[in-house]
Amino acid sequence: MKKFRYSRFRRELPLVIMLVPALIFVAIYRYGPMLGVVMAFQKFSPAKGFFHSKWVGLDNFRNLFSMPDIGQIIFNTVFISFFKMALGIIVPVIFALLLNEVSSSGLRRTYQTLVYLPHFLSWVILAGIFADLLSKDGIINASLVNLGFERIGFLSDQKVFPWTMIISDVWKGFGFGSIIYLAALTGIDQNLYEAAAIDGANRWKQMLHVTLPGLVSTIVLMTVLSLANILNGGFDQIYNLYRPAVYRTGDILDTFVYRLGIDNAQFSLSTAAGLFKSIISSVLIITSYRLADKFAGYQIF
Repeated sequence: MKKFRYSRFRRELPLVIMLVPALIFVAIYRYGPMLGVVMAFQKFSPAKGFFHSKWVGLDNFRNLFSMPDIGQIIFNTVFISFFKMALGIIVPVIFALLLNEVSSSGLRRTYQTLVYLPHFLSWVILAGIFADLLSKDGIINASLVNLGFERIGFLSDQKVFPWTMIISDVWKGFGFGSIIYLAALTGIDQNLYEAAAIDGANRWKQMLHVTLPGLVSTIVLMTVLSLANILNGGFDQIYNLYRPAVYRTGDILDTFVYRLGIDNAQFSLSTAAGLFKSIISSVLIITSYRLADKFAGYQIF
């Protein structure tokens, strides 16, 4: 096994060398700033700096977990992230299956282009669009009123806001997320479809008994790898769309850390919250890659 890995490393050495500039970039701009983690264990003062601020040990973590809203914030983060992750797998798979049934290549490319476009728009742009569309006087609520329904506070109702974030995020990313499933579909042996057709299977049964089994390994892999993002609720999206009225159900760890550190200047407390999230995320990343290796045979090296 060791010989195999060594020979594989030698074979892929040119690719490893190509990674050197990226590794240098990561070392400077990702690992360098980790010096700031020390603030989580200090009563940090910008005037005194890292080396002269008072050391308080785990006091910041005790204060963090004694805050009345921290439990709700963690729940919001997991809730929003989980449904984004689940629907972010289910919807792209369904779309890929439907697109695979379109016989016209020109029409298929048109659909692909249309659903890919939102992925390349930033949430700063989309937030402005959604703020107009989903406002109380927006076109969507105006349409609901014309159909005899009541107006919905998509961005102001505490119960509706999390689902607005989930659905809008899935809408933005499902087209781009379907690429890997479309690629997996091209790897399915076409002889299987011919054999199924000879046995009398219609298009629906071919999809159930040939296409879906061919996608199972890819779906399992993407599901396992996405577990690492269970605490990433989507800062860009939520920060640009939420407001104080929906903090209770819309505030996630990332926005909470931002408000603590930037708005309230509680640098030590916000660093403690960020470090807590980073530790949990690291555990989830390691776990997800081990599960990916076990269930899908996926290895980084």
